[in-house]
Amino acid sequence: MKDLDVIEFKQKIDNNDEFILIDVREPFEYEMFNLKGKLMPLGNLMSYLNELEPFKEKEIIIHCRSGARSATAKDILTQMGYKNVRNLLGGVLAWQEKFINP
Repeated sequence: MKDLDVIEFKQKIDNNDEFILIDVREPFEYEMFNLKGKLMPLGNLMSYLNELEPFKEKEIIIHCRSGARSATAKDILTQMGYKNVRNLLGGVLAWQEKFINP
């Protein structure tokens, strides 16, 4: 599925679209700033598969700090059969640049 930028992501939030938001950063990063996603650090992603299984057909948006780790997480989930996984391009840095510190 096509990745999305922070503007499209904000539109999805504003429209109350249904999606699962996963943050694949580390806990200390999440504590500093987060987008209210479910914290599932990339290094432990496989241990969350049972929790994610019910959402295999739902839209899942994954983000990290810059978009690199979330791209890896997207690849992993896609290979595991998840159909609608999207990477938030630019991650938290892009979000902060656009909406927090423009």
